[in-house]
Amino acid sequence: MGANLGVTSVLGQEVGKPRERAAIFGGLISAKRRSASQSSVNTALMMMSDVFAVMVAVYLALHLHPGNASGSWDGVHRALAVGPSMLVQFGYLAWFITAMLVLSWHDGLYGRLRMSSRLHESRMTVQACLNAGLLLCGAMYMTHDATTPRGVVISMVCFTAALLCLLRVFWRYSSQRDFAKGVGTKNIVILGAGHVGDAVRGQISKHRGLGRIFKGFITLPEEAGGDTNGVIGSFYQLRHLVRQHFIDEIIIAGSCSTSQVLELIEMVGGMEVEVLAIPGLYEDMVPEAPIFYLGDFPVTAIHRRDDKALACLVKRVVDIALSVTLLILLLPVFLVIAFAIKLTSPGPAFYVSDRIGKKGRVFRLWKFRTMKVGADRMKAALASSNERDGILFKIKNDPRVTPIGRVLRKFSLDELPQLFNVLWGDMSLVGPRPPLANEVERYELKHYRRLDVLPGLTGLWQIRARHDPSFDQYVALDIAYVENWNFWMDMKILVRTAGVVLRGTGS
Repeated sequence: MGANLGVTSVLGQEVGKPRERAAIFGGLISAKRRSASQSSVNTALMMMSDVFAVMVAVYLALHLHPGNASGSWDGVHRALAVGPSMLVQFGYLAWFITAMLVLSWHDGLYGRLRMSSRLHESRMTVQACLNAGLLLCGAMYMTHDATTPRGVVISMVCFTAALLCLLRVFWRYSSQRDFAKGVGTKNIVILGAGHVGDAVRGQISKHRGLGRIFKGFITLPEEAGGDTNGVIGSFYQLRHLVRQHFIDEIIIAGSCSTSQVLELIEMVGGMEVEVLAIPGLYEDMVPEAPIFYLGDFPVTAIHRRDDKALACLVKRVVDIALSVTLLILLLPVFLVIAFAIKLTSPGPAFYVSDRIGKKGRVFRLWKFRTMKVGADRMKAALASSNERDGILFKIKNDPRVTPIGRVLRKFSLDELPQLFNVLWGDMSLVGPRPPLANEVERYELKHYRRLDVLPGLTGLWQIRARHDPSFDQYVALDIAYVENWNFWMDMKILVRTAGVVLRGTGS
């Protein structure tokens, strides 16, 4: 595949003093810890939902208070009229919310690595709410507040605990549903094919809620010639294997020297791969490194990727908002096109094709049908007429295209049903076009980079080199997008795509 499987030492020689080695690892951790991760975005979303739950709990506590028999806002005002000023009451509420969030975060109730049982999670949630309530009562005692209805405080704490328990169930169900669909999962390899590595694989298989998919073992140099069950390659093939299998995490489960760990980090540098390690399996572990649990195994991160999680969240919100808006506005257009297709050629109005999406995940892509039924079976006979270079297939006057199909292709109207793929999360509005499986089978290692992001309805290639026959140009533009994308780039591509569509430059 033309991949360079050789590696070079990070420092050209083994690092000497333990303090120097610890400083290197500490620098790696602190530098990467500043970057926004997917876990931090999930934590922020959960915290915001918890604050909203507290607001609902306050509303219920006030309206169900015995002093507010009418259940109206006038009754609420009368119930609180004899208490401290509204500003002080807001101060109490802010203190309760802050205490509840801090205690929940301390107890590990935020983020996606929640491996405890539902019962344990609910117990910890109730405990955090009760402790926050005690801190609130302590604040009221210290400020000599004797007029705020204690019934309201007790009701608020109880309602908050109940609502947060329901939210925890929702978040757990949401994570498991996404993981079952392959959304948000991480592909992992285990460095070390010994007993510890096999035990880690067992934990990943046992705990589906971890959201990790085991891809294979990577053998260390000293393990050569050992058990090959589940082994996909060796240490010196790591960079090649990371790209080929879309690896997100490498878990060190074998005994590694410091020089090997540094060499590993150098190999995966710039590839947005996280490196985790089980403490004790290599020397000079940084004491300050935070530890979390992967199933029953404690692990720590020695290299974290900058996955632009906040930008990805914004991108997803924009995708949902625009796709919903366009689907509503274009509903009459959908009906007209579907009717025209059915009226002018036999067969269904839609064409459904299996495509390869992010990290190699297969999904079903929807388009308006522009070709005769059975067109896929005619492709081999037309191979000699292909006008594109390499893997791509395109014929200007394709005999398989129907008359109405030519019009749809000219203005890219056949792609409109992919707005449903965008809404479902299989695609984004902007990104590399999703390839067919038989195209991916012919990829070289460098081509896999375009599959690191969600495929798009449009992209750089559509606005810059739509009629360029070169596959290398096609891939180069996609990789340039993957390496440099941001929100404003997406907006520019969408605006320019509108111009391309209106000019009717499709084929």
